[in-house]
Amino acid sequence: MIERDPGTAEAISFVLNGGGCSVTVERDALLLYVLRNDLGLKGSRFGCGMGLCGACMVLVDGRPMPSCDLPLYAVAGKRVTTIEGMQAADGLHPLQQAFIDEGAGQCGYCLSGILISAMALLERNPDPSDADIRTALEPNICRCGAHARVIRAIRRAAGAAS
Repeated sequence: MIERDPGTAEAISFVLNGGGCSVTVERDALLLYVLRNDLGLKGSRFGCGMGLCGACMVLVDGRPMPSCDLPLYAVAGKRVTTIEGMQAADGLHPLQQAFIDEGAGQCGYCLSGILISAMALLERNPDPSDADIRTALEPNICRCGAHARVIRAIRRAAGAAS
């Protein structure tokens, strides 16, 4: 753990995966590093560090946002959902199950970001077209070639939620 100068640290409070969270860190600490290093939530991955690849995607008040370039102060008082907060109380989220059923994951590095983006899509559009799905996933880069299976999985989850 990095030693913090107490003169620059600030308590930032937000809702994390449905529960209250308060973290004392430098005001401009990045959300991804706080999630991974201070809170032990390793599901969001570091990819590009510039908010361009989607590996670090989280929901902020229901909107998918890259956490690698998002300062913690920007989520003060907001709801943040990570992949760890996606699971349903009675088991897997329908998207998680659909991705398993369709074999939509390959290496898995980008998968948490893709699932977060897909969850946001289905919350605002429960019956998306393939074009809607592709548009929603544009910020998520995947090099494994599982795109067709990812789209099938999201359509499957949309059907399960209907």
